[in-house]
Amino acid sequence: MNRPTSSISVVTPVSLAFERTRQILFQPFDFYRWLCIGFTAWLATLGENWAGGGGGGGGGGGGNNSRPFATGIRESWENARGYVIENLSWILPVAILVTFAIVGITLLILWLSSRGRFMFVHNVALNRADVVAPWQDYARHGNSLFLFRLILTLAGFVLIVPLLALPVAAVISMIRAEAMTAGPMIVTVGSVTLVILFAIALALVDKLTKDFVVPIMWMRQPSCRAAWGEFLSMVRSNPFEFILYILFHILLTIASGILVLAFVLLTCCIAGCLFALPYLGTVLLLPVFVFFRSYSLLYLAQYGPDYNAFQAPFLRPDPASVS
Repeated sequence: MNRPTSSISVVTPVSLAFERTRQILFQPFDFYRWLCIGFTAWLATLGENWAGGGGGGGGGGGGNNSRPFATGIRESWENARGYVIENLSWILPVAILVTFAIVGITLLILWLSSRGRFMFVHNVALNRADVVAPWQDYARHGNSLFLFRLILTLAGFVLIVPLLALPVAAVISMIRAEAMTAGPMIVTVGSVTLVILFAIALALVDKLTKDFVVPIMWMRQPSCRAAWGEFLSMVRSNPFEFILYILFHILLTIASGILVLAFVLLTCCIAGCLFALPYLGTVLLLPVFVFFRSYSLLYLAQYGPDYNAFQAPFLRPDPASVS
């Protein structure tokens, strides 16, 4: 049963999350404890912090220079296509191997991070530094979450890849025609807009899954589908509160990003180099990860004792006993 919406606050959990972070990491400070909790945080966020390279835009001439520029683009395209056709005997096998490697690594990361999310919730909610026990205890939970995230990833692939193919086809048609026409430009802008909207929707689903569905699974529901059903009933009863949560969480993320960036600049980017290192960067930024995990758990706890992860050992069955 949900609590009255008037008692739900996005601000109150902030101070409580700071206190929780202090208790877990600094009371007392234990470097080995940081390494253990940091490992579960690293697993939980595996694959989330990969930065995509942004390409710079090239300039195009106007007037009399537009046609020579278009001709050069077309010649480059034809040369590239000819090279691929001539070397298809080795390019095709390499492309297949690379594709299988990417798919395999993606599945591995998805599976590991799904298990890691429950391990991290376990440590933050119970103020522990366990690694082996939660890895074993929440195997069924992690596998259910992995299956859900895999379906979500495939859905995103099916939705986004065809939309990305449309602007590519439009650009190719403009290259062949050596002119920029309205039709392909409209297709390109429309496709990119839809891709952005779909990407935001998928990111939102993953965010809600991590912040709320995973804790609900950790407390009671080993099935991701059942936990999502329970969470959706909460959203239907409190839509404004969850919208406000997302907006406030964005502000908190921006604020934390500014603080981290300021620290990086104060250390002449030395801290930035350390933060970029796998696992070590997560350990160094562990207060940030613990704070945000605590914040979402504390916000969820406002909806009643059934959603208080900090009392979860008294509410949920032993995960090892769940068949």
